[in-house]
Amino acid sequence: MEFPKPLPPISGRGAPTNLRPTRTGSLEREADGDWLDAADDIDGDAPPVRTTVTIEHPKTIIARNTSPDIGFDRSLNPYRGCEHGCIYCFARPTHAFHDLSPGLDFESRLFAKPDAASLLRAELAKRGYLAAPLAIGTNTDGYQPVEREWGITRSVIEVLAETRHPLIITTKSNRVLHDIDLLADMARDNLVGVAISVTTLDPAVARTLEPRAPHPRRRLDAIRKLIDAGVPTQVNISPIIPAITDHEIEAIMQAAAEAGAIRASYILMRLPHEVAPLFRAWLAAHYPDRADKVMHMVQDIRGGRDNDAGFFTRMKGQGVWAELIRTRVKRAARAHGLDRSFPSLRSDLFRPPERGGQMELF
Repeated sequence: MEFPKPLPPISGRGAPTNLRPTRTGSLEREADGDWLDAADDIDGDAPPVRTTVTIEHPKTIIARNTSPDIGFDRSLNPYRGCEHGCIYCFARPTHAFHDLSPGLDFESRLFAKPDAASLLRAELAKRGYLAAPLAIGTNTDGYQPVEREWGITRSVIEVLAETRHPLIITTKSNRVLHDIDLLADMARDNLVGVAISVTTLDPAVARTLEPRAPHPRRRLDAIRKLIDAGVPTQVNISPIIPAITDHEIEAIMQAAAEAGAIRASYILMRLPHEVAPLFRAWLAAHYPDRADKVMHMVQDIRGGRDNDAGFFTRMKGQGVWAELIRTRVKRAARAHGLDRSFPSLRSDLFRPPERGGQMELF
């Protein structure tokens, strides 16, 4: 199995290259081998990759889906791109539609939607709107570092708390604790559930795999504090990467149970579109000793391909390795009391916001 020439890791970033999209008609940029060999002598160290944020003004903010293997039909993304820089992120290919790279551009050239709360308020106020759990963080993380300055996720939750609208949050950041006041208030009415993603407990692995996400122990601490505040919280062992993180399944389960998580879920790593070559480049840079083994296991799980986009199988995989992982997850969850059902969220308390600043007569 062929892998690209290893590129030097970029400090604080996940992708080792700015692979260009090919599905949108753009030419792929490739680093010239001779230039790579002479770069240090001629240019010295490359300048750091800095994060930039572009304001985006969408017309609507709620995204709908009809996927049969997803437990919600609507979601909201305060940001495009994600500074956490997780090399495995299945959302990376979305940057190709902006003619930007799913590589470094995805984690450094971000888009913020400061109108998200007002757009959400308008959509919730439409006649005939029926409330159902709204998911945040299922594409890009609503609590990535730029949330500190922009506060868009909090402004959205404020609208949901005001209207008593059910909410599902998925994040790998302890920054969610900044909104624990709102979440605890919603939890009292069974309106919110949180999933904290923990991929590895090894900080050395985390630094290369998800370089700008908080330390795994901080995420476990977030689970503990959310549970103490009455917010139902589960651990999401996602993604599980064969021969890289799969040996940690039982240890993560135990740590999450000790933190008080009420259940556990998992997803096997997905490599859609440009994520596959980026992951191969990451393997070549960080795990050259086992790169071939990892990709053979990935392809075994994905029916001989790098990725399987089929409903249901895309999350859990198929074949011997997938079944082995599934069995281990079930056994560990049962052993640590993490095989319980997540509480159903209420939708009957929803009250639409005022339209046009005025209360309705009827």
